[in-house]
Amino acid sequence: MYEITVVSHFSGAHRLRHLHGRCEELHGHNWKVEVSVVSARLNKQGVVIDFQVLKHRLEKVLKPLDHTYLNDLPHFSKHEPSSENIAKYIFDRLERELKGSNASLKSVTAWESETTSATYFRR
Repeated sequence: MYEITVVSHFSGAHRLRHLHGRCEELHGHNWKVEVSVVSARLNKQGVVIDFQVLKHRLEKVLKPLDHTYLNDLPHFSKHEPSSENIAKYIFDRLERELKGSNASLKSVTAWESETTSATYFRR
């Protein structure tokens, strides 16, 4: 198996409605998003997927999140905008963006600080 990883960023504000404490208040993060894809074989160009293609598709998914109040997005009006749910949100949308490519999405990690992150992956 081959695995490649790209990293990107977005800035956004949120408040966790059901987590009592400081995070219930409006606050923001500069999220780092780490994406890993895998493949058992390389494509005709000798890569899993071109890094630039993967980065472009990730940027397309992150654009609606950047510089927004996440709670106002339709998805996060129904789901708590926690790092865990943000990772899954990105995973689900990026998986659709990768349909038809040689690469299978393995995991998405949303880092809300240098020391805290949440990862979503399918079993």
